[in-house]
Amino acid sequence: MGGPSLQLDAHEQGLVLELVETLGSSLNLSEVLDGAYGLLARLLPTDCAAMCVSQPELPGGYDWVVTRMPEAFVTHYGELSAVDFVREAVVHQPNVVLRDSEMVTPRALERTALYQRCHEIGFPMRHVMSVLLDVRGDWHGGLTLYRERQRPFSDNDRALLQRLTPMLVSTVRNCRLLGQQSRRAALLDTLFHHQGAECVVLAPSGREVMRTAHATALLEQWFSPLERGPGGLPLALLAPLARLSGARGLEAPPPDAWLREGPMRDLRVTYVPLPPDGAGRREWALLLRETPHGTPLPEAWRERLTPREAEVVSAVLRGWDNQLIADDLKCSLGTVKKHLQHVFDKLGVSSRAALLHHAARKQ
Repeated sequence: MGGPSLQLDAHEQGLVLELVETLGSSLNLSEVLDGAYGLLARLLPTDCAAMCVSQPELPGGYDWVVTRMPEAFVTHYGELSAVDFVREAVVHQPNVVLRDSEMVTPRALERTALYQRCHEIGFPMRHVMSVLLDVRGDWHGGLTLYRERQRPFSDNDRALLQRLTPMLVSTVRNCRLLGQQSRRAALLDTLFHHQGAECVVLAPSGREVMRTAHATALLEQWFSPLERGPGGLPLALLAPLARLSGARGLEAPPPDAWLREGPMRDLRVTYVPLPPDGAGRREWALLLRETPHGTPLPEAWRERLTPREAEVVSAVLRGWDNQLIADDLKCSLGTVKKHLQHVFDKLGVSSRAALLHHAARKQ
């Protein structure tokens, strides 16, 4: 992998400085890499190029951030990946730039399945330079540049891309970590503003990360001191998460909602998995919500409704909003609204208020 030291003229040095500034200009990955590619293409002229990052939530799937490729290549890459000698070569040497001559001999290139399939779809791939960007965690990125027959990549080309690789790795890592944190923050904001609910966020070990202002009072109201462990967290709420500890548990579905009944109202606790943090650890949000005892479902209505519609109406009569009903039934808000509209049509009412009024009159 040795070679001559990197040689750049004044114009190329200026482009490198501009590229470095662009890589640090934003934390929007697509925006940064699209802008950076424009400068990179002036330093390393290519006929085609692609850059993608893996998606942890879709093993084997790729998010194509930069595609200066024939559409057929991207469309068919799922089948091409199995014969992609470029991918096979760089995956064993992460963060090391390789040229086609270091992946396969020139004589053997035209016999590879990738070369033949690319020509079949109208992509005359000949010279390649690629690097796997190993950003740690369970995902990575990759940058591949292609040229046609008469323009092989030089030692200086490889040295330049190698010099830029640590900056590309850092950019991809920082942007993806910010994206994860932004999604976590948005979800937490939604949970914390969930109407009528309090929230406690726990680490996988059961250690508390944060809680909303009135969560403490709610826990003390519903759990005696003997029921609460260190930090005031009820052991009954921690037990379901303890059973999910370990790597395999993180992929398991959330525990069922926890319910404690009271004389006038109930306490319902819903377990919500949060997106993994930067180290891949999944935290849990416990949504705590009091719900008053509602009007029983009239038996005459039960005969006219489907079992699922009856569940929705019973929840409405307990004072639950659509989001809480959706969480309980593990369905979408849209599905709850459709059930309610069918209920309104069957019972001849026009609103939730009318539904509550008619149910009270039938008691």
